[in-house]
Amino acid sequence: MNEFEINVTEVEELQMTNSIADLEQIFSKSKSIIVQGETVALVRKNTDGSTYKFDELTTEADLENYRQTVFKYL
Repeated sequence: MNEFEINVTEVEELQMTNSIADLEQIFSKSKSIIVQGETVALVRKNTDGSTYKFDELTTEADLENYRQTVFKYL
């Protein structure tokens, strides 16, 4: 099973620039992955290039809750 990663640092940058279309694209891809039965991981990329996985989304409800949190700040 493959895992799709959402880089929360990128999400935060898109929030700051109000890039709604880019955010919608990330969430659309994530929803497609979850519907196929795969997992979406929330990761933070460090400056040294390493990634830290701190959460994973496995249901559409989990994804929608995260989406609402992201869009709440726009």
